[in-house]
Amino acid sequence: MINGFITIRFLDVLDILLVAFLLYQIYLLIRGTVAIKIFIGIFLIYLFWLFVRTLKMELISEIIGQFMGVGVIALIVVFHQEIRQFLLIVGNKYTENNKINILKSSRFHSGFSTVSIDKICTAAVEMAFSRTGALLVISRENALKVFAEQGVILNADISVPLIKSIFYKDSPLHDGAVILENNKILAAKCILPVTAKTDLPVDYGLRHRSGIGMSEISDTLVIIVSEQTGNISIARSGKIHKITSPERLKKIVFGYLSRTDS
Repeated sequence: MINGFITIRFLDVLDILLVAFLLYQIYLLIRGTVAIKIFIGIFLIYLFWLFVRTLKMELISEIIGQFMGVGVIALIVVFHQEIRQFLLIVGNKYTENNKINILKSSRFHSGFSTVSIDKICTAAVEMAFSRTGALLVISRENALKVFAEQGVILNADISVPLIKSIFYKDSPLHDGAVILENNKILAAKCILPVTAKTDLPVDYGLRHRSGIGMSEISDTLVIIVSEQTGNISIARSGKIHKITSPERLKKIVFGYLSRTDS
């Protein structure tokens, strides 16, 4: 303190901004889940610890300090799924084809042809009409190998009959998701991560929750066809929207595959 004023350096401002940004990113990651309540509780305890340390209340400060030290390990145990999702999000955002890529090009080359996009949308619409449940994961990058390997690798050309046959109820591949990547049906019967959100409509089953979960941890577009209602939904960046028309579906898929989000 100089002449009654607090000296604030540029690095102090930068430090505050970085902490605020980090806390906001953590909030975006766990909002809508039960983890948000735990995070708020721990944050309040931390603020109380800072308060008693400022007042030099040594005994309670020491007790809470020990709790905070052990709490780091507890956080890793409690939030292990969220931490894994956060690391996957960071990895998918800043890597491409297993290479670090901080500055991505302004135009994305997904490899999908317009004919293939038409076939994907047509298959989704026809399955919705017949109330055939389906889960289609479309990726602009070659980044879903870990999920594809959990299913059955196909690496097949995209076609309407093939997609519909995969999700036919008596097909051995119908249970799970189909991953579409680089203008191919990469794999079927893939297991996707389920979202931990608790504020979803009660009529959303495992298929919808898996689609949302996949969109939360990866830069993908997930098409969900409901077996019960025949509705088509799109999951993107952890959010889900119902599709009202085939034209709207094609517009969203074309828009996703023709650009790179910043």
